Amino acid sequence: MQLRHLRYFVTLARMRHFARAAEACGVSQPTLSSGLVALEQEFGRRLIDRDRRFVGLTPHGEAMLPWAQQILGAMGAMTAAVAETPLEGPFTLAAIPAALPLVGRFGAALLAANPDLVLSVRSSTSRAIEQALSALEIDAAITYLDPEPPAGMKGVPLATEDYLFLTRRGSRFDDLNAITWDDAVAQDLCLLDETMLYRRMLDRTLAARGHVVRPRATADSHVALFALVASGAFCAIVPDSYAHLLAGLEWARFLPLDPPEAVRRVGLLVLDRDPALPRARAALAAARAFMIDGIYQPLPLSI
Repeated sequence: MQLRHLRYFVTLARMRHFARAAEACGVSQPTLSSGLVALEQEFGRRLIDRDRRFVGLTPHGEAMLPWAQQILGAMGAMTAAVAETPLEGPFTLAAIPAALPLVGRFGAALLAANPDLVLSVRSSTSRAIEQALSALEIDAAITYLDPEPPAGMKGVPLATEDYLFLTRRGSRFDDLNAITWDDAVAQDLCLLDETMLYRRMLDRTLAARGHVVRPRATADSHVALFALVASGAFCAIVPDSYAHLLAGLEWARFLPLDPPEAVRRVGLLVLDRDPALPRARAALAAARAFMIDGIYQPLPLSI
């Protein structure tokens, strides 16, 4: 089996288009197609459902895909382990939107210990993070660690997270030091959409209190939520980490929710391999080099 044929297969599964997959692999479309045919002949199974265009993977192709991704990822990691002393080049870090305020300090610690790395940060969902780590498409991630890290992965807690109510100053909430959950859900809320784990966790919290939230607006970005709240037409329920990131902004006012909820753990996630991948080792060292936990404490009521 030739690795380049596996690369053609994995790239096609990602791009879902023969011409674009060939371009990404740096080969002609006939070369890509002949490599895929050779792969199918070797396994004695049809892996790709095709007409005049890519239709999808067959059940055999779907079964093969994660293994092909891991083989290619392991080969890349092995090559990097041999070639990189010290580590250099891009380091890809994914983070759920709720954890993005943590990437600054983590990135600073990582690059301080590995000056030849170049940090690349992407926002992602928790489900996509697990898939990307398993396929070795990213080096590490920052996400929720509760209840436990997924099988085959190692987590290091970095922070705890609490809910805060966000509103614009000048509203009827200016004289309050806290807000009840009942009052919060009665407002015109803008929230992350339901593809985001933070939103699903918030919905479960509200359901346990007998509420079904119906936001007036949703987004897949906290920046969009902040813009909506800044307009004065909306309120939001956001992670407390963003309150520290936005501290000092004149328009933003954050209020604790009463009664408080149990905090959630947010942390670094890497593949749990023996031996550990070099970039995973670097990420774990950066996470353990300093304590983030405790930075995000309850805010002064003036914020």
